[in-house]
Amino acid sequence: METASRPAALVTGAASGMGRTTAWAFASAGYRVVLADINADAGGEAADEITSRGFEAHFVRADVTKSDEVENMVAAATDRYGRLDCAVNNAACPPDRERIVDADVESFREVVEINLTSVLVCLKYELAQMLGRGGPGAIVNIGSIRSFRAGAGSPAYTAAKHAIIGLTRTAALECSGTGVRVNAVCPGAIDTPMLRQSRSTRAEGAVAAHLGTLGRLGTPDEVAQASLWLCSSASSLVTGQALVADGGYLIQ
Repeated sequence: METASRPAALVTGAASGMGRTTAWAFASAGYRVVLADINADAGGEAADEITSRGFEAHFVRADVTKSDEVENMVAAATDRYGRLDCAVNNAACPPDRERIVDADVESFREVVEINLTSVLVCLKYELAQMLGRGGPGAIVNIGSIRSFRAGAGSPAYTAAKHAIIGLTRTAALECSGTGVRVNAVCPGAIDTPMLRQSRSTRAEGAVAAHLGTLGRLGTPDEVAQASLWLCSSASSLVTGQALVADGGYLIQ
């Protein structure tokens, strides 16, 4: 397949964890990949790792809470590869650790801005590009098991991840008949740097309580493969859905 004919993907929060692994998964599947992150050093390193293996990747620094930077990010992707076929909106921050009665309102706003508002901003410009060229296209928003089940002591994160589902479904409805699909992947406890940081400040039992019926943490690649499937033609009938990848946590 000629380089110019290969599909192009954009992955946010791609400097580490699930985002970095997702970028690898798309590159390995033949996509030309734009990695975006606020961490320029780690993001550039991630892109270099991919290109060193003979795949095509490019890094763009972007704060996904800022409209102008997201607009430039999408423009950079389309300028680089001439198109944007799919996107995975993965950028996020760790959950807050305060009960509502103790919540700091500004901290609440910050967590919601990073975990939810950033997805709206990314959708705005990704959809404009995909719809502007007449589709098709596919977008995956990364939710959480907190998209379905509340967590005491993390009101901002829970509210943001709940809202990801509504935003995903609204976007899918607004894309009716265009060939552009929008879905969500909702991971459970995944072995990432973010989770390892959380485990260092929490009792092991608190993490164990989030393991599903499989009795283990998920891997970043398992989540990446779910996003890859939702962006592929294999899922061409799927839109407005939330695919849970939690090892059976929510069915307990």
